[in-house]
Amino acid sequence: MSDEFPIRINKYLAQQKVASRREADRLVEAGSVTLNGKRAKLGDQVQKGDKVVVDGQRQAEIATSRVYLAYNKPVGIVTHGAQKEEKAIDEVLQYRKTRVFPLGRLDKESHGLILLTNDGRVTERILSPEYDHEKEYVVKVNKALTEGVLNRLARGIKLEDGEITKPAEILSEPFIKTLRIVITEGRRHQIRRMLAAVGYDVLDLRRVRVMNIELGDLPTGQHRELKGPELKQLLASIGL
Repeated sequence: MSDEFPIRINKYLAQQKVASRREADRLVEAGSVTLNGKRAKLGDQVQKGDKVVVDGQRQAEIATSRVYLAYNKPVGIVTHGAQKEEKAIDEVLQYRKTRVFPLGRLDKESHGLILLTNDGRVTERILSPEYDHEKEYVVKVNKALTEGVLNRLARGIKLEDGEITKPAEILSEPFIKTLRIVITEGRRHQIRRMLAAVGYDVLDLRRVRVMNIELGDLPTGQHRELKGPELKQLLASIGL
């Protein structure tokens, strides 16, 4: 947590894992937060040693309204910013309880697991590359993968822009056309660019795991809610 004071009250509550900044603003607006015994206002600054209290019932209401989904995105669906005749996840996802947003991206041409939520606390904790969260992919390519190529992918690849990818975990044996790879960063079209750099074309790319959440046998275009030990492990791994 930041030691820099003063700090805006919504940021303070977010750092205390009480709520996302947006949720914190709603708590303040609802009169559910006090600062040194007085009702807090939007934009209030918290000083070191100040006493901030949040109504426990309101906290519980926020916690029970949070939703976490695993979705098997089909090929052809975009994650964000659909153009013209394209369709985005929020247009095809049959989930009516509340509005959710995707955590990160999965290329239009790719398919497989993507997580969605309405919990703004988790976005930076899951997506920031500094946390090294694992994402696992199964990739079909146009020719057999040699041992030398697999070793290069594992060490890190220099991309066309000069950047070098972090080391990856390779779960495939050489001399087959299917690559199983685990990466901990999320550059745009990263795996496609990595394979292009070593002379391979991607025929199919499917994400099968994000951290401890696995795609499993979830049908294409379907979702499931994350609950119980699976969700508890996910949140614990990001400090929530």
